[in-house]
Amino acid sequence: MIDVPVQYFAARDGVRLAFRELGEGRPLVLIHGYFSTATVNWIRYGHAEALADLGYRVIMPDLRGHGDSGKPHDPANYPPDVLADDGFALLEHLDLTDYVLGGYSLGARTTARMLARGANPVRAVFGGMGLTGITETEGRGEHFRNVLSNPGTFERGTAEWRAEAFLKTVGGDRVALLRVLDTFVNTPRAELERLALPSLVVAGADDHDNGSAKDLAAALPNGRYTEIPGNHMSAVTRPELAEAIVEFLEN
Repeated sequence: MIDVPVQYFAARDGVRLAFRELGEGRPLVLIHGYFSTATVNWIRYGHAEALADLGYRVIMPDLRGHGDSGKPHDPANYPPDVLADDGFALLEHLDLTDYVLGGYSLGARTTARMLARGANPVRAVFGGMGLTGITETEGRGEHFRNVLSNPGTFERGTAEWRAEAFLKTVGGDRVALLRVLDTFVNTPRAELERLALPSLVVAGADDHDNGSAKDLAAALPNGRYTEIPGNHMSAVTRPELAEAIVEFLEN
């Protein structure tokens, strides 16, 4: 895995947030999923390098509460939609205008929130995300809330056990991650139907964690659905993810 140095910027509430970037060219902002980090989602499996080789400046923030970003425990630092606020702070920090915006899982939901609130990228990428994962966020975090609140209690091989094992590998902060779950905001279908920019919805064939990816693509006026192998956890590790994004950006 290539080493990409960390850089920092300030959120609107002063929390120090981290990002990494690789390559030169049109900016491509990619936001990772819940529990994960920019390094794990985008660098470890070669996606960032593949896109940088194509001529993109790949910009990968660590969400608040994750990775090298600040992990405050005060609930006041986790108001509704704060992840979108942080995304806008990154755009402002880097003075980005002609850019592509996308993410995987929670990163895709954050992308939807930014678009609904006026972000104006030239294209958008929704990875590992279905329609109800954006339109109906209530209860979406209960699996993770259980994992974070009951450490060491899960039977080996269960989904909860696997999630806790992953949490340990990334050194996740349980309190901060629980606070992140309180920030989710719905994006109504009517708002998605106003997003006319070219949009890719890419998901694993066996990924049903966030509703139907095909339905999300259908709800977007200029949406395109691409299926890749895997489930929610494995699809993000597959080279087909970067290949789908490359094909979308180049055509």
